[in-house]
Amino acid sequence: MSRRIGLMGIGSAIVALVSGCSGAQVLDHLVPHDTYHGPTGVSYGPDPRHLLDVYQPQPATDTVPGHAPVVLFLYGGNWTSGERAMYRFVGEALAANGIIAVVADYRLSPQVHYDGFLGDCALALQWTLSHAAGLGGNPERVMVMGHSAGAYNAAMLALDPRWLAPLDLTPNRLAGWIGLAGPYDFLPIVDPEVQLAFGWPHTPANSQPIFHAKAKAPRTLLLAARNDTVVDAQRNTVGLANRLRTGGTEVEMRIFDHIGHVTTVAALARPLGWLAPILPTAVAFVRGESLPQT
Repeated sequence: MSRRIGLMGIGSAIVALVSGCSGAQVLDHLVPHDTYHGPTGVSYGPDPRHLLDVYQPQPATDTVPGHAPVVLFLYGGNWTSGERAMYRFVGEALAANGIIAVVADYRLSPQVHYDGFLGDCALALQWTLSHAAGLGGNPERVMVMGHSAGAYNAAMLALDPRWLAPLDLTPNRLAGWIGLAGPYDFLPIVDPEVQLAFGWPHTPANSQPIFHAKAKAPRTLLLAARNDTVVDAQRNTVGLANRLRTGGTEVEMRIFDHIGHVTTVAALARPLGWLAPILPTAVAFVRGESLPQT
C-alpha cells in the first residue's frame, strides 16, 4: 500500500506539471527514445505552424510492414496554446504498440478562428492519408485522435464533411476516430478565449460536433473522466455517444474514475499507465481488438 501511495504521489506531481513546458520536460526524461524513429518538423502546409512529427515503430514489432495502423494526434490547449514536441509521450506510446503516430501543430486563436484551425487539421489529415503507405502504414487504417480541444478538432473532421471536402476527401476515408475528454456540445460559450476562437455570440450551431451526429459516422471511441471539471463528461461524451448511436454509428465509450481532464491524456504516457487504462483501450480500438474491461 505504501508503495502504491508513493507512486501516486510521483504521478500526481508529474500530472500537475504536464499541462506546461516543465511537465513536458519531466515526461520527456521518463519516456524512451529508442522505441521509434521517423522525421520531425515535416511541413504539411504553407504556414510556419504547419509542421508535424512522425513516430514509426522500430523494426522489432509484430506488425507486418505496410499494414500498420496510422493515427494522427491533435493536442488540446483551449485552441490558444500547444506544441507538438510536448506530446512526444503520445507518439512514443503508440509507436511502441506498433502504431504509426503523426503529431501535428496547427494555427491557434487569436491568429485564426475555428474555421482556420479546422482547415489546418484537415490539411494534416490529408498529408497523413497520402503518406501513410510511404511510412509503412496502411492507408485504409488511418484514424484521427485528439484530447480536449484536439478532440473537438478530431470530431469535426470525422463528423462534418465540410472540412475535408475542399481536399477531395470525406470522413469515410477514416477507419475511426478517438476523442479524449472532448468538448462536443458547448454552446453558449462562457470562456473569453473560446468566445474569441468561435466568434461568440455569432457562433453557429453547426460549429458543434453534436450537430453533425445525426448520420452514420466512422467507428468512434470516446474516453473521458467522470469528474472532469473542465469539460462535463455527461453532457459532452455521453451526450455525443448517445446521439451517434441513434444515427447508427458504432461507438465505444469509457468513463473513468480517479482521473481528471489533464490526466486523461497524461495516462497515455507509458510510465503513467497505472493512472487509467487509456493507452490499452485506445490501442485495442485502433487494432480492431476487443477493448479491455474496466
